[in-house]
Amino acid sequence: MKFLLRAVSVILLVFVLPTLVSAGLWVSQDRPQRWSEANWGSSGLLPSAEESPQAAIYVFSAMTGGLKGAIASHAWIVTKDENGSYQRYDKVGWGSPIRRNHRAPDAFWYSNPPRLVAEVKGEAAKRLIPQVEAAIAGYPHGQPGGYRIYPGPNSNTFVAHVLREVPELGAVLPPDAVGRDYLPDGAFYHLDKDGRDLHVSLGGLAGLSVGMRSGLEVNFLGLVAGIDIARPGIKVPGFGTVGL
Repeated sequence: MKFLLRAVSVILLVFVLPTLVSAGLWVSQDRPQRWSEANWGSSGLLPSAEESPQAAIYVFSAMTGGLKGAIASHAWIVTKDENGSYQRYDKVGWGSPIRRNHRAPDAFWYSNPPRLVAEVKGEAAKRLIPQVEAAIAGYPHGQPGGYRIYPGPNSNTFVAHVLREVPELGAVLPPDAVGRDYLPDGAFYHLDKDGRDLHVSLGGLAGLSVGMRSGLEVNFLGLVAGIDIARPGIKVPGFGTVGL
């Protein structure tokens, strides 16, 4: 009984309390009530393709809309061949599941600004773009019907899959990317291709990630708490990574 009480206390303190605080702060701010009222235009974060001719890969994440925006974000991938144009890839829950260029590469998402998760340029990007495109094409939930908002597979499941398949991108999605811990095909565990990160998951509802990129993470009902080693910080549900 004492162990159960302690476990419940830890869950309340580590996962529930920060989430409630984050939700309270979120609803206290003025935000769009409908998707049609939100800003979906370019944030101006990226230069035009003409101004930056070198090859590039970007991974972006932005908080989503409604109350779920207090704890959940949406991620997408952008590639650009040398002297080419930007190509944006999102996994969405309507129409063709993996959308290409349905919004500007650096667009706001539900009026929320994009955050840069990963960036690779030049010769390294030229080498990795074919691998990124192969990972996108090989995503096992890329067909119509291959989307479930919670616990996955969703938009973050898609981007997390690409990051695991191309570990040279050197990043993991932020803790608020709910659905990133759902492993493709509902697998119980996954070892990244370079062997540097291990992920264990019970259908995206609970799990553990450990490694050089992930640090130490515990996932509970889509909420993530842990320690970031690569960029020293503490991962707090509802607040993301708080840098040390």
